[in-house]
Amino acid sequence: MHDQLEQLRPLRRKARRALLAESRKHLVAARLRGIPGLGPLRVALLIAALQTPHRFRTRRQLWTYAGLGLIQQGSSEYRWVEGQAVRRAGALRPRGLNRNYRPGLKAIFKSAALAAIRQPGPFKDYYDLRAQRGVDPAILRVTVARKLAALTLSLWKKGGRYRAEGKKQA
Repeated sequence: MHDQLEQLRPLRRKARRALLAESRKHLVAARLRGIPGLGPLRVALLIAALQTPHRFRTRRQLWTYAGLGLIQQGSSEYRWVEGQAVRRAGALRPRGLNRNYRPGLKAIFKSAALAAIRQPGPFKDYYDLRAQRGVDPAILRVTVARKLAALTLSLWKKGGRYRAEGKKQA
């Protein structure tokens, strides 16, 4: 088995070089590489997975496709009052992330979020500020991944370059 693994390593390097070369043909690749956490390989995988940003009208549609969309469910949405079902006041509470998604895309955004919160910049500042307030780190990582997905979609659809100095922290 080790011999077979050794034979696959050059093929893997060759495939990676071909993927990076193909992604450089897209004009958006250079813009997306400017986003913290998105390097050349993640950008190439994003371009291959998403193909076009116009598939998604809003960022929420991208979040759902990537497995970062929130599910809101409730078993006690209605209550009985005088023999009739009446809807309870208040919004449904989030119950987790959607289960029907592209696993590779979710892995790209979550690994990019980890990379972004490890390097100095607005995403690390956002993460540290919320962590000091007591927010669960797992929820913060998903939130940063959602921010990166929304930023990716916006830059890809509308053009422009990523500028860290204009980002708000609240």
